Amino acid sequence: MMMKQIGHFCRDESGATAIEYGLIAALVSVAAIGALTTMGNTLNTLFTTVSNAMNTATG
Repeated sequence: MMMKQIGHFCRDESGATAIEYGLIAALVSVAAIGALTTMGNTLNTLFTTVSNAMNTATG
């Protein structure tokens, strides 16, 4: 009886699938954070440039 349960436990792979999905979600999150950070820095530079140009034009 105990050996049968241990064998069933060793063949059960449902936890492995959940871990794989968790790792994929973490990787996607890291990639999204990196992309949004880069885009945020680019937008900040763009708005600063536009603001400076407007200040110069109205100056």
